[in-house]
Amino acid sequence: MKYSKLSFLFFCLFFCSYQFAAKPIEKLSSPDGKLTANFQLKDDGTITYSLKINKNEVIKSSKLGYNIGVAETIPSKEWTIKAGSKRSNKSVWEPVWGKRAIVKDCYNEIVFEMKSGGNNSIQQLMLEARAYNDGIAFRYRIPATVKGTLTPTSELTEYNFAADYTAWFYNFENHNIGPEKLSVTNGKRNPVMTIKAAEDTYMALHEADLAYGEPLVLQSVGGSTTFTVASKPGKMEAGYQSAWRVILCGNSPGALVDSHLIELLNPTPTADYSWVKPGVAVWDWRIDGAQIEGFTYGMNYESWVRMIDFASENNIAHLVLDANWYGPEHQSESNPLDDIKSQAVIKIIQYGKQKGVGVWLYLNDVGGRKYPIEKTLKQYSDWGASGIKYGFMRGSQVEKNAWTRKITALCAHNHLLCNYHDGPVHPYGQMRTFPNAVTREYCQAQLDAHRVFMPSTFVTSVFVNMVAGPIDMNNGMFDLRQGKTTRVDENKPVPSTLVSEAARTLIVFSGATIIPDIPEFYKTYPDLLQFISSQKMPWRESKTLAGEIGKYIVMARQASDNTWLVGVATNEDARELDIPMNFLNSGKFEVTIIQDGDNAHYLTNREVLKVDKKMLQSKDKVHVKLAPGGGACLIIKAIKSN
Repeated sequence: MKYSKLSFLFFCLFFCSYQFAAKPIEKLSSPDGKLTANFQLKDDGTITYSLKINKNEVIKSSKLGYNIGVAETIPSKEWTIKAGSKRSNKSVWEPVWGKRAIVKDCYNEIVFEMKSGGNNSIQQLMLEARAYNDGIAFRYRIPATVKGTLTPTSELTEYNFAADYTAWFYNFENHNIGPEKLSVTNGKRNPVMTIKAAEDTYMALHEADLAYGEPLVLQSVGGSTTFTVASKPGKMEAGYQSAWRVILCGNSPGALVDSHLIELLNPTPTADYSWVKPGVAVWDWRIDGAQIEGFTYGMNYESWVRMIDFASENNIAHLVLDANWYGPEHQSESNPLDDIKSQAVIKIIQYGKQKGVGVWLYLNDVGGRKYPIEKTLKQYSDWGASGIKYGFMRGSQVEKNAWTRKITALCAHNHLLCNYHDGPVHPYGQMRTFPNAVTREYCQAQLDAHRVFMPSTFVTSVFVNMVAGPIDMNNGMFDLRQGKTTRVDENKPVPSTLVSEAARTLIVFSGATIIPDIPEFYKTYPDLLQFISSQKMPWRESKTLAGEIGKYIVMARQASDNTWLVGVATNEDARELDIPMNFLNSGKFEVTIIQDGDNAHYLTNREVLKVDKKMLQSKDKVHVKLAPGGGACLIIKAIKSN
């Protein structure tokens, strides 16, 4: 068997191949030198990697490649491994919308070329590896010129952690799993997997650019600190590209939240998306049954008009119409193109256009599949709708991913934003390729799952689920009277405080921040309404200023040249925090500080708050006191000098 002695020069691109001795190690470092991935060729022909952060090993020697039979792997002793290419990239990405206006796209890359010397139906496989300052990623691909097909039995990829770290895992529409020691985990887990290795070392496992095969599922090796990939690979043929296996790295959990690595590993868009307008949205599902001032809200035209008027007055971009507007959503006879039932919808869309408010239309998978989806989405676009909310998609994860990708592309063609609910395929950076994919319910949504959403669920989900991309959590409920909610068939309590509810609308990253309550409750609290109305996307900048998984988070987002917003939320424990203002430019600022009222509590005294205003500079700190389950909201505006 032949081996190559691997030698690369950074910051240049070239190709080479030559003989190499047994067990050579090749290093791939991040541009700042803080991450180092070591790739090693074993005596049995397999290839492994390990990872160091700041010279400390966090992932020990771990396998790469595929199983292709009972005892056959790619690569193996029958495969020749050569050095392909090495290159460095230093550019910027300017997203249509996102966490910030300008994103650095800098990495170093190695490509390993593997060629079969046996009778395998696939004769060539490439392993691409990239190191960014905030993580590493690798994927497998087959050149377009290669002949033959192959369906591997499993993926060999391992994550052999160097110690018994603590982890948290996505758990569908339930509270996240964790904190859990790696050695205790036994069985399958779903990403994102967020890991605390040390006080200054955090990691997260996920994937990017999933085009083939099953979405990533992780398998723990019970009693150890090793995880493998349990997802079944797709068929491999010319042009095949696996999803990127991504290991995000940061010195705090907030660094993982602020990363763009998942998006950067997706292809750039091929069309103009300047029409995509992210923003806050009101929603008709949760208001159904609310009574106030002699008016009963419902999912009907009269209520929609009130919601549109409120949205127009308060810089709110959209109204989302939820299920049953075209008939019982799960019944096959409900036609999403019904000429009679669509009249009220067409009328409200036209009214929204007059007021500068876009209208989203719900579409259930039953109607989405029974009627031609191309015709349905074109019709919604012709009516003037601004987006769709797609619910209860059926099928395997492979089928769901293919159907989601098709609908997203059709929506893009018809200038429709899209939001996927009810167990969607996890986000994997699609918002870069399709900026109209603005959010999805990749979390326990706060208000429509018929279960109680606890404060600790929120401050865990933002460090796990939200690492994957934009999520729709439906925060911002303002009617928090004990055990009372507004919807006729949803009587679960909302254990939170008013201020925390408002803060959560900012903290959660989403291209459609969907708030659930009726206008009158928002108008009752003008300072908090101003905080929500000031959320003008796309964001200029975002910074997770502080936080601990499951405990609290402090998020700052820049809405304009002269406006910053800060949201703070805690778990069931009260706490006091000093928030540094060093993210501000020089100059003077006025800050409106909205905090929980005295004796506030997420169970017993939810709707009390206090407001203070003061002047500050970037050298200052703002002290906030959070009630149990509470929060704080800051509106910071620059003072223009004369």
